Amino acid sequence: MASPPDTSKTTKLERYNSYIRRVNSTKLLAASSKLLFRVTLLVALVLILFFTLNYPPISDTKRDHYHHIHTTTHNFLSSALYGAAGAAWEKQVRHSATPRRPSGFSVLVTGAAGFVGTHCSLALKKRGDGVLGLDNFNSYYDTSLKRSRQELLQKHQILVVEADINDAELLSKLFDIVPFSHILHLAAQAGVRYAMENPQSYVNSNIAGFVNLLEVAKAADPQPAIVWASSSSVYGLNTDNPFSEDHRTDQPASLYAATKKAGEEMAHTYNHIYGLSITGLRFFTVYGPWGRPDMAYFFFTKDILQGKTIHIYETHDGRAVARDFTYIDDIVKGCVGALDTAEKSTGSGGKKRAPAQLRIYNLGNTSPVSVGKLVAILESLLGIKAKKHVIKMPRNGDVPFTHANVSLAYKDFGYKPTTDLATGLRKFVKWYVGYYGIDSRVKKEIDNLANNHHPVDE
Repeated sequence: MASPPDTSKTTKLERYNSYIRRVNSTKLLAASSKLLFRVTLLVALVLILFFTLNYPPISDTKRDHYHHIHTTTHNFLSSALYGAAGAAWEKQVRHSATPRRPSGFSVLVTGAAGFVGTHCSLALKKRGDGVLGLDNFNSYYDTSLKRSRQELLQKHQILVVEADINDAELLSKLFDIVPFSHILHLAAQAGVRYAMENPQSYVNSNIAGFVNLLEVAKAADPQPAIVWASSSSVYGLNTDNPFSEDHRTDQPASLYAATKKAGEEMAHTYNHIYGLSITGLRFFTVYGPWGRPDMAYFFFTKDILQGKTIHIYETHDGRAVARDFTYIDDIVKGCVGALDTAEKSTGSGGKKRAPAQLRIYNLGNTSPVSVGKLVAILESLLGIKAKKHVIKMPRNGDVPFTHANVSLAYKDFGYKPTTDLATGLRKFVKWYVGYYGIDSRVKKEIDNLANNHHPVDE
């Protein structure tokens, strides 16, 4: 009988072959995984590069406290400018910026939905100049007030482009559409005290934003003449009174003042190198209808009506704090006068061809009034006794006293303020109670004071 075949060698061989197949399979899988990982990484890098080139990162202003809407606006405009809506949008821009009088100006007004910007835009449009507004509608104070100003401008056929002055592409596009003769640059981060909370916003707007605007203006053909808002804050710790343009301004008392002083130095640089005609205006405590809610006269009015206690500052040595309060209509006359006397820029193709005009002026009322007197006038207008709490002025950058010498502005373009504080506050309160729907008792009090020739003046 034959013995059974020996299968042990065959079985071992099959097991060995199976092991080899599993090892090879594992190696293949590992190699495939490495290849897939490398391909995925390569694709990711390509995508990152693509989006970096085509979609630049949003500006810092988008990330700051104000939640700037620059990126949203820019995306909208970018799509509009190259689409069917682009032609209609460009037509609106041209229509708003086209002057209606012979030899009229075409003015780009930055910060057009702001307090001074709104009033200046209306004054220029009323006399037949072309006006195009620009504003980013930041939330430093109530944006609904800015929107109401925008509606007022729209009623007078003034378009306000919603964008940030740091958007060089958008600014360049506007100059491609309109050969602006002038820029009235009023956009800025305002307020002395807020700089202690959000300093970066002042750098973004008052320094970087101004440089961006100057860069676009220097490259424009023709170059526009520029009138811009500096501030009386640049006088800082100066103790000579009244403040004159030749007084020292190298001791700013706040970051806000420092950024405005930096603006004056940058204006000198761009005038010197590129031939831009630039006029700076140092405003002194502007007030009036459509004003800023962060200003004392505005929130004093609100708090007095609501029965809240108001804080009145005095200096650490017990002296009253006083300001050279300047009514908005007087400031507008100063701005328009500066525009009317601004000479043409002398640069071309980004190069200076001849010396260009460089000026700086005070725009104030020349009559400082104590904050206590301001409150007394408001009490008379509102018919309500204020709940007052006198405290020492905090060391937050505010200065105790301002007083403008405006003789230079008077000599060069006839600037002469005509509105005293009592008259100006009466106009402000009348606007305030109408805008916010305050009861008729206050309105009657205002009308009585007006009919009696404002006894609070005495």
